[in-house]
Amino acid sequence: MVVLVVTWMAKVGREADVIGVFSKLTEESRKEPGCLVYQVHRHKTEPRRFFIYEQYKDDAALEAHRAAPHFLQYAKKELPKLGERIEGQLYEPLG
Repeated sequence: MVVLVVTWMAKVGREADVIGVFSKLTEESRKEPGCLVYQVHRHKTEPRRFFIYEQYKDDAALEAHRAAPHFLQYAKKELPKLGERIEGQLYEPLG
């Protein structure tokens, strides 16, 4: 299993638009056969900050996600117009 965690910061006033794009991206990503978990979170006190927690079966499943049409449309084309990707990190479970 591989875990990806990503932090996004919406531009001022674009929070609702970011939520809309994340909603579409979440729906489509969860349909991928190698996607085990895809969950977007919104910070409790910083409404522009979003945290995405993703689990994939393996590295190949993550690469398939990154090549999927919905990822290219929403994550690569639409989201960068609405905010900025602050951080992304990959993890592997210990057990």
